[in-house]
Order: sequence, then structure tokens, then C-alpha cells
Amino acid sequence: MITRQIPQQRQPLGFFPTPLVSLNNLSKRLHGPRMLMKRDDQTGLASGGNKTRKLEFLFGEALAMGCDTVITGGAAQSNHCRQTVAAAASCGLQCHLVLGGEPARTAPKGNLLLNDLLGAHIHWTGKYRKGEKIPEIVLNLKEQGCRPYVIPYGGSNATGALGFVDAVAELTEQIKSMSISIDTIVFASSSGGTQAGLMVGRHMVGADFELIGIAIDKGETGEKSFAEHIAAIANDTADLLELETSFSPADIQLYEDYVGKGYGVVGKLEKKAIRIVAETEGILLDPVYTGRAMGGLLDLIDQGKFSPKDTVLFWHTGGLPALFSYAKDLQ
Repeated sequence: MITRQIPQQRQPLGFFPTPLVSLNNLSKRLHGPRMLMKRDDQTGLASGGNKTRKLEFLFGEALAMGCDTVITGGAAQSNHCRQTVAAAASCGLQCHLVLGGEPARTAPKGNLLLNDLLGAHIHWTGKYRKGEKIPEIVLNLKEQGCRPYVIPYGGSNATGALGFVDAVAELTEQIKSMSISIDTIVFASSSGGTQAGLMVGRHMVGADFELIGIAIDKGETGEKSFAEHIAAIANDTADLLELETSFSPADIQLYEDYVGKGYGVVGKLEKKAIRIVAETEGILLDPVYTGRAMGGLLDLIDQGKFSPKDTVLFWHTGGLPALFSYAKDLQ
């Protein structure tokens, strides 16, 4: 098991392993490859999601450092933020969320409602939705005597990426027990940590499956391209694990053609994907991440990228609560 090679402390937060299921009805409907789904929407932490994997290692580090408060940032309907405040509640820590946008004039919906129920302290920061205002809030918290631990946007740094290094080990055991092989894994790629962790995990188990990230957001990683950003996290993770390997942007397969009108803007691509998966498999995708990523996968199938003999795994990263705040957009 890879887990035994990961020295960092880990705080149990989710239900693992998550299910690996066949999408037989969807495969038949599409006349495409054999399709599987890794159900990280079933991790269990306040309705689940893939960020729970990252948070187990991030909270393990925070607790080991003696921190009493965590702080992170994201969009108003951030799944990462909702899972972070749930993790903080389970660990007995305070949680401050730095959210883009303005306070709602009506009753909170979706993840905002759950954040409130879970006891989050919310700081609204207008156009800044990636934690840009966190440093000044950290200073204020320290002045108040708090010991804050900063969790990066999406939980995406080397420590957080360990969650997906371990996820590859989990998946490897599952496919071995099911006597199947996987040709390609497709997933939503936004803050970079999931893709970086999968790359390092694939290297550690010696697998050769293809990793395809569907970009969810327009590139906003400063001077670096998104691929350079992912490679940097992967290299930091490899260094943390003392691996003698390195990654470059050329190692990263990333489709950036499906961002549409931008982050969180639902279009025909997302609506089609959400509806077809719901109708064929009884599985709900979210409008921001998995809806867009599945939409990209459906388009790649239409283009003939995969043969009927291929086995393609879609990694469901969660996000159900956000679905309810997009009701009008999904009609």
C-alpha cells in the first residue's frame, strides 16, 4: 500500500474506499467505451466530495502543529469550503471561509446553507474568490490569539495532493479485486492538486493508464500556465515523498476547451451531461465541476477518441449541494 510510504500524519474524515461502479446504461446509450465511475461523491463528509481526501492530510498537519483555527477560500458555492468547515467541526477547530462575492439578500442555498449550519465564519471579498485576502485575515486572527492554519485554494499543495496519491493505491486494489484494467481516467481539474496527486500516485504504483484533466476554469495561475502549476505541485509532492522523479508540463494532459463562459456559468454542455447521467444511471453530477468534466468526456467520445474496447473511468468529485443553487440554470 502506498499509504505506508506516506510519512505525514492523517486525520480520518471520510469513508474509504469509495465505490467503483460500472456505468453500463450510459455506455450502451453512447455506443462508446466501457465506462466506470469512482464515486468520491460518497466520501461522507457533509454530503461528500473529493476534497475530503486532501483534507485528511491537511488537517493531520494542522492538528500536529497545534493549530486551533483553519482558514481557506473559494467561490460562494465552493465544495472545498463546505468540506473544510465540516472537517473543522469534526476536529473541534474554528473555521474561517474567505468567499468571493457578496452576502446573499435571501436565505442561503446549497453549500452556503451548509456552511452556516456547520458554523463557518464567513468573510466576503467581492471579486476575489481564490483566497487572495487570506493573509490579512490571518494577521487579524493571530492578533486575537488564534493559531491559524492556512489551507490553500482547493486544498492544492503537496500535503493535500497526498490524498490522491493514496487514492491511486485505493483504486489499484479495487481494479485488482475486480480483475479489470483501466485505459483512461477523466476528471475535473481546477486547482491542480487532484491531477498532481494522481500523477504521482500513478508513478508510484507503476501504472500506465492515461490521465485526462478537463479544465473547469480559465487559467488564473499568475505567470505560470495551468499545466506548469500542476507540474509544480506534482514535483513538490514527489519531493515530499522523497521520490527520484520529476514532472514537466509536457507530462500533463489537460483539455481547456470546455470552460465555456467561465467558472460556474452553466451552458448546454453541462446541462446535457447532468441530465444524461441522471437519466441513465440515477447519479447526480454538479453544475460547476463534474457536469463540465462529464460534458467534456461525452464530447471526446463523440469525437471518437476512445474505441469500444477501451475502459474509461470518470472520477466523480462530488458537489451535490451546489446543484440546488443552480435550479433556474438547469431548466
